[in-house]
Amino acid sequence: MKLQPVRMIHSLVSRCISHLSRQCYDVIVVGGGHAGTEAAAAAARMGAETLLVTQKTHTIGALSCNPSLGGVGKGHLVREVDALDGLCGRAGDWAGINFSILNRRKGPAVWGPRAQLDRQRYREFIQGELQSISRLTVLEGSVEDLLVAEPNPDEPGSHRVTGISLENVLNPITASSVILTTGTFLSGSLFVGQTTSPGGRIGDAPSSAGLSHTLKERLGLRVGRLRTGTPPRIVKESVDFALAELHPPDRHPTPFSFMNTHTRCKAEEQVPCYLTYTTPGVERVVQESLHLNCHIQQDTKGPRYCPSIESRVLRFPGRSHQVWLEPEGVTSDLLYPQGLSMTMPPEMQLRLIREIPALHRAEIHSPGYGVQYDYVCPTQLSSALQVKTTQGLFLAGQINGTTGYEEAAAQGLWAGVNAACRALSTPPVSLSRTESYIGVLIDDLVSRGVTEPYRMFTSRAEFRTSLRPDNADLRLTPKGYELGCVSPSRYREAMRVQRSLQDAMAALQALTLSTASCREKLPDVRVSESKNAALTGMELLQYKELSFETLASVFPERLSSYLEFSQRLKIEAVYKPHCDINKKEIERIQKEEKMFLPQDIDYFSLPASLSQEAREILDRVRPTTLGAATRLEGITPAAVVSLYNYVQFAEKKGGTGQQKTTRSK
Repeated sequence: MKLQPVRMIHSLVSRCISHLSRQCYDVIVVGGGHAGTEAAAAAARMGAETLLVTQKTHTIGALSCNPSLGGVGKGHLVREVDALDGLCGRAGDWAGINFSILNRRKGPAVWGPRAQLDRQRYREFIQGELQSISRLTVLEGSVEDLLVAEPNPDEPGSHRVTGISLENVLNPITASSVILTTGTFLSGSLFVGQTTSPGGRIGDAPSSAGLSHTLKERLGLRVGRLRTGTPPRIVKESVDFALAELHPPDRHPTPFSFMNTHTRCKAEEQVPCYLTYTTPGVERVVQESLHLNCHIQQDTKGPRYCPSIESRVLRFPGRSHQVWLEPEGVTSDLLYPQGLSMTMPPEMQLRLIREIPALHRAEIHSPGYGVQYDYVCPTQLSSALQVKTTQGLFLAGQINGTTGYEEAAAQGLWAGVNAACRALSTPPVSLSRTESYIGVLIDDLVSRGVTEPYRMFTSRAEFRTSLRPDNADLRLTPKGYELGCVSPSRYREAMRVQRSLQDAMAALQALTLSTASCREKLPDVRVSESKNAALTGMELLQYKELSFETLASVFPERLSSYLEFSQRLKIEAVYKPHCDINKKEIERIQKEEKMFLPQDIDYFSLPASLSQEAREILDRVRPTTLGAATRLEGITPAAVVSLYNYVQFAEKKGGTGQQKTTRSK
């Protein structure tokens, strides 16, 4: 597929409220980061009149921290967002300048597509895409507060959000659904050394105090505090690359998007990364500056898997730590030192980086800093990412306790879909953890909550042999098309691929070879001498040393027409036995996830054999399905059986709304 040219956003923006063509929308999205842009685009694709409100329109799609996309687990999310017609995968293909597949030494199920990005190109692509979407308006402004009204008595919830009010603007803007994607801006504070200032990102103010107050006080939501940080940016010309290890990208860039056959950046145009390491001198500077670093002294939880250099040194003293020197763009004169997030005073930051051999003459363009911000405990959300107690309010991104562009984009897209469903009077939809990493992400958040910033890993998915980067289109594009968030052209392409793969696998299954024929025609395939049964083409492809291309060269009349899908067919064959084994377990979980638990159940008087601890957990989290209840910490198998029996009994009785089992409103 051809990469489309970028259209800039200037003509899209209504820079003041008086320029808006309407004061009432189906969906309002607050925030223009990864969650906000995906949410707004998804809601508009669904047919909802959508308004995206952001403090500064020129920062829409900005990469606030590292200039990269994807990775192990995260790359799966990007591919799934793309399969649902999201933006970030195609943006990555347009802006990528260094492509690689991480984890190649392991199986394809856990490969991690990743790319270094050109910051300017990425932002331009996202802004151009938003301009091309009908029913989407962008407004530059600061949201002062939510409009809160009495709840609709026909729906669960104690409150109803009906829109937003803007700072210095008299007239509010109303909507059926509001999505908050405030990132690190909700009561955000910036830290450098012993200096603290309000903000969610250098150069930008935090969100309104009224918004935080409404969430905590008026809506009664449980709110916590998290922290993150970013490293100093280094002037490229001041780095001694001869003292660092060159790490070139893959020879053939792999696109994120299923709609692209190539990336904008040609293979020979890619920019390399470099690897270097910390020294004992780095540890010495960290220790000497601790008394000057108020951010690191606080108890607020930070990201475990992307910690600051101060945290790494304190947790693992005496070790050498990796530092990746990553390009920020094709024409940028800056480098991003991945692994050197820090919040010590700027003069100490310069001392620290110069303790690294490759950076011994390095100059800092802008210092690193830390951010602390509020998040809403995500167990208060449904699987549609709507606040359970507040009708019409959806949350996505770091406000839910996650970290990372990819996690934010995935939540944003799904919140956008469900916010549009509500506005258009259609039922909410959920993604199962058996069918997607997005489903795993959301289920982990709403069922288990967070105690530290949540990052996606492949190990979080029980069925990762089925949930692979290569098959996200087959898993999710048909569902997205049914919902209305996937374009006809993408759907047609997914169906073409699906039919071709089915035909190819049927041809492979029909192809049989005796062990003698295998040894004759495929001498490099080490078939066991003791094997007597004939082997099908699918079984032959399970041998590591045999590729589909080799098999097709032996049987061209049967297989050559499917060479376009060589890698996908190899992967399908390798994982077929695993997927067959998992099928029954997946069916069991899917059955449990279809057994809904009413949100007004009074668990303390429920006529079921449940311990007091189990009742307290269920009352606090209020899982929406039996499947979600099974994954709650503290819920025993016995408690699950009791809940199952109750649901079965209630269904036979024709409902679960009996007076004795529901909470009084």
